[in-house]
Amino acid sequence: MEIINREISWLSFNDRVLQEANDSNVPLIERLKFLGIFSSNLDEFFQIRVATVKRLAALGSKKGKKIMGDEPKRILKQIQKSVINQQKNFDKSYSAILKELEKNKILIINEKQLTPEQGEFVTNYFKQEVQSALVPLMIDKIKDFPSLKDQSIYLAVHLSDSKRKYPPKYALIEIPTDVVSRFVILPYVKDNHYIMLLDDVIRYSLKNIFYIFPHDTFKAFTIKLTRDLELDLDDDLSESMLQKITKGIKQRKVGKPVRFIYDAAINPELLKYLLKRMKLNKDNDNVIAGARYHNFRDFMNFPDLGNLHLRYPKLKPIPHPSIKPGKSLFYAIKRQDILLTYPYHSFDHFLDFLREASIDPTVKSIKITLYRVTKSSKIVNALINAVKNGKEVKVLVELQARFDEENNINMANRLKEEGAKIILGVPGLKVHSKLCLITRVEDGKTVNYANFATGNYNESTAKLYSDHSLFTADKKITDEIEHMFQFFENNFRISNYKHLVVSPLQMRKKLVKLIDNEIDNAQAGKEAYILLKLNNIVDKDMIESLYSASKAGVKIKINVRGICSLIPGLPGISDNIQGISLLDKFLEHSRVLIFCNGGDEKYYISSADFMTRSLYHRVEVAMPIYDKRIQTELKRFFNIQWSDNVKARIIDAHEQNIYKEKTGRTVRSQEAIYEFLKLQSKS
Repeated sequence: MEIINREISWLSFNDRVLQEANDSNVPLIERLKFLGIFSSNLDEFFQIRVATVKRLAALGSKKGKKIMGDEPKRILKQIQKSVINQQKNFDKSYSAILKELEKNKILIINEKQLTPEQGEFVTNYFKQEVQSALVPLMIDKIKDFPSLKDQSIYLAVHLSDSKRKYPPKYALIEIPTDVVSRFVILPYVKDNHYIMLLDDVIRYSLKNIFYIFPHDTFKAFTIKLTRDLELDLDDDLSESMLQKITKGIKQRKVGKPVRFIYDAAINPELLKYLLKRMKLNKDNDNVIAGARYHNFRDFMNFPDLGNLHLRYPKLKPIPHPSIKPGKSLFYAIKRQDILLTYPYHSFDHFLDFLREASIDPTVKSIKITLYRVTKSSKIVNALINAVKNGKEVKVLVELQARFDEENNINMANRLKEEGAKIILGVPGLKVHSKLCLITRVEDGKTVNYANFATGNYNESTAKLYSDHSLFTADKKITDEIEHMFQFFENNFRISNYKHLVVSPLQMRKKLVKLIDNEIDNAQAGKEAYILLKLNNIVDKDMIESLYSASKAGVKIKINVRGICSLIPGLPGISDNIQGISLLDKFLEHSRVLIFCNGGDEKYYISSADFMTRSLYHRVEVAMPIYDKRIQTELKRFFNIQWSDNVKARIIDAHEQNIYKEKTGRTVRSQEAIYEFLKLQSKS
């Protein structure tokens, strides 16, 4: 079957992020942020995906190829080649942005560009803010080489004597970005903003660190190690999931190296020494020469210097026409279903849903699934308030939310201490569905109100991610959500869902049935189409089903933000499939599925993508949309995005990320959706 390897497709997605950094129409500081996003994405890619490919490579070519569809070692070579090319483009982009910043009187300078006055400022700053946070290690004298932290950056320091009287010495300094800002703002000079990276502040101060040695020349080069951070959870039945996750978090600190980046200007002898001490093979361990600076993810927090024109304007949330200030949300939801679209609508509506429930005397219980929340979550505060007001609060906390395990453990403990009942996931499955159920007693009868979301219950990401969130009191839906919470508490209570589409129980079968129905209609000469907006399309069986539909004449449009192993437009295979990928100021995260169904369209919003993990190894939900108003809204939403000719790229076999051709009027879909929802709020 013709597909694109998921790792290679992911790199193509990250290349689209890099395109945003290169786009001169994107505000300058936003371009820096996209460099940060690119860097952060690449770190996680190596921590998880490259680490997995390396594990498979260790199994041998036959086993690895059977799992991946290609030889892992070959994939690793392709990855390294692509990453090196992207790094070159990254460096060019950064250089271009620096020049543009300079035109806007923002100068990022290094330790060699300081005036005497700036030098004095930096010296004082170092002594007052930085020096106490440093732990210099003389690695040429340490028997056991220190274990480098993943995600941390270090300066490898070469101490030498210009008169060659003393042999060189080597040191290592972790750059303490966890306690000191990466960006140091220097005093104004002639209306110019001057910014210095913490790395260079330390470079400038090396003499003040190593003054006890007789050496007179100090050079420092940035290095960074990326580790395998995939959790290995054993099958020891004597341990709880909480114990296993806690043990796994500790093991991450010593995960196997999967990438080592170094400053290409590094002293060759120092590099050789480091690789030897770290037992890294320059040819086989993704040892990559990079630029002077690493960990560009810090640039996502580049300082706000008051130049508003260098950032995207802050989005003013649109009030939803069905939600009136000072009026009960429960009454509004009972009248009709309500669809929120973040970040255009405010996440505060969901918070208000919880806050109202926490003090409403008719509310008896709140049940919710939490996957990723902020560290100081307003949602958690609202749930604690509900407990204190005598409500029964049950919270499913997914411990296996990657990189949020520790935060989720702390959150679960806090909620438990306050009196909430905590459910720590489902054995053998990851609960990725986002559900909330509130039970009230109205006129002596129990009435349920529910929320389903395509993205996390997280007030921070709701400002950055484009997602859908549905409020409903439809008994057909709320009864089945109640059954889901019963399953979370008692895993033997498996229900038969007639409305919700739930994985791993039925989602794959239901999706294939919906696709097969379109195939039958196309073969019968009826109109047949499928519209899909997803984050990723990877699962081979689902791709095969879509290819079969295309061959039968079903018209298929896919809008895929991230990985797309499916190849549109292949003669005789996917002629009837067109694909785009949208990347703009907000991360496209919502999942929408629309099936023609012989003219009686079926609509779903979903927490799941077309990925094997979503369909087999997670509890996911696709929510049917029965309200005709909301169906119309979702169709409009899809069509606006499909019409985008500013930020839409064509998905094809060559993964060139070519922008969609501009024909007719200019459509930038995120701006167009904002205007559409704003107009709707006034109707």
